[in-house]
Order: sequence, then structure tokens, then C-alpha cells
Amino acid sequence: MAVDLHIHSTISDGTRTPEEIVATATQRGLYAISITDHDDVAGVARAQRAAADELLVLPGVEVSTDLHDAEVHILGYLIDCQNEPLLAKLAQVRARRVWRAREMVKRLNSLGVSLDYAQVEQIAGEGSVGRPHVARALFDQGVVGSQAEAFRRFLHKGGPAYAPRYKLSPAEAIALIRQASGVAVVAHPGLCRDDEAVEEVLQLGISGLEAYHTSHTDLQTEKYLRMADEYGLLVTGGSDSHGPGGPIPVGVGSVDVPDAAADALVIWAKNNGGHITAIG
Repeated sequence: MAVDLHIHSTISDGTRTPEEIVATATQRGLYAISITDHDDVAGVARAQRAAADELLVLPGVEVSTDLHDAEVHILGYLIDCQNEPLLAKLAQVRARRVWRAREMVKRLNSLGVSLDYAQVEQIAGEGSVGRPHVARALFDQGVVGSQAEAFRRFLHKGGPAYAPRYKLSPAEAIALIRQASGVAVVAHPGLCRDDEAVEEVLQLGISGLEAYHTSHTDLQTEKYLRMADEYGLLVTGGSDSHGPGGPIPVGVGSVDVPDAAADALVIWAKNNGGHITAIG
């Protein structure tokens, strides 16, 4: 058995519904998962209903933040998915996402690329629109040969069609998660490429570190396990799967994450008032 505590669904920028993710996780014999959509918790209750007693689904969310020149993502686990301040702030972030996507389409148009925002919106469907949806639209239009090429040519930070994104500070994201009774965890620290920034965030009230991740080498995993031990943090991990149609196709359960990662979160919830179910 294994766990996968970092998965994205169609509620944000994943390509599989919460129900499809649960079906896949169950088929693969996973013990626990967490739906950690970007800036949205709407998929948690759906996944829990689909899982019933077959699979443990822990509430989760992923929030992007900026610290100096580094982008640091914060995972929130065991949150109260009905918490009004949390829902209001996430709704604000999603609204800013729409503005950003529209702006990227405008910049693509100025480059001579024929693309309409309605195409991006249709691809996003129920999800929170983001760069992957613009990349998919470019691929569907035949402008690029892959979504990765879309990022490389147009959408990377500083690219010709890149538009800045509204983000919270790490301190704001941590406070938001904590007031919703959740536990804040630094996501994929290896992707930050700035350990000083990671360590600075650890001083702000972080409770965990995602040591196991698709992008981490064995040496990085060992480094972050040591860092978690040094700071007395919970250890989490996951595939960061966005489904087979995602920018980087990674399967649910593809990263070897020990069951103890989920068990530690459950124990934390029992001791600190965290929420195991979406409706608290």
C-alpha cells in the first residue's frame, strides 16, 4: 500500500475528475490520497463521496506564493472546506486567474497567434483557468506540437505571452490555512531552486515539508527528509499528478510515499482540530 497526497483534478488544472482519480487510486490499491487543487476545495467532497469506505481522502488545497524572487507553493491539509474566509480568499485568487488568462490571450494575439479566450474557457471547463489551459488551447490550434512547447515558446516566466499572476505571500497563505484549522506544508521544495527561501518560509509557522515528489531526485528527497527532521516537521509527498493530459503526464500513485505520511496527518488532525472530512 502507498499514499499520494498531491493530486490535481479538473476542478483546477488536472485532466481527470475527482471521481476518476478516486477510481484510479482504488484500482492501484492506494491507502490514502489528497486532492490538492490550485486555489479551490470543491473537489474534496466529491472525491470523499466517491471513495466511501474504500479509500481515505484527506482535504487539501495548493496555494502559490512569492518570496523575493522565488515561487513557493504551500499545501494546506485537513482544512475546514466550509471556512468562509478561506473560500472568499480562494475565490478572489481564482478571479485574478481569469484576468491573467485573458491577458495572455491578448499578448498571444499581439504576436500574431489566432486564439480566442472562449477556447481557453471551454478547455478549463469547471476548473480554475490557468496557464495549462492556454497551453492546451495552443496545442489544439496546432500552434505548438506539445503543451511543453507552449510553455517553452510563449508562457514561461518572462516569455512573450507571460502575464504576472496575483499571489499571496507565504505568511498570508500559512495564516489562511491555519485559521481554517489546517496544517501548512511547503510543496516540492526542490522546484523552488532556492533553499534559503525554503528555510525562510519554514520560520513562518510551516508544519510540514513535501520531501517525496515527482521532481525530486533521491538525493533531494534525502536532503528534505533531513531538513524536516531538523525542524521537527511533518513529512508529506505525492505525484503532483495532473492526469494523462497534463503538461507532465504523471500517474496517481507513481511516487513511493510511505503510509506513515498520511497517518501522521490523521494524528495531527485528532490532536489539533484538523478536518478529516470536507464538511466540518
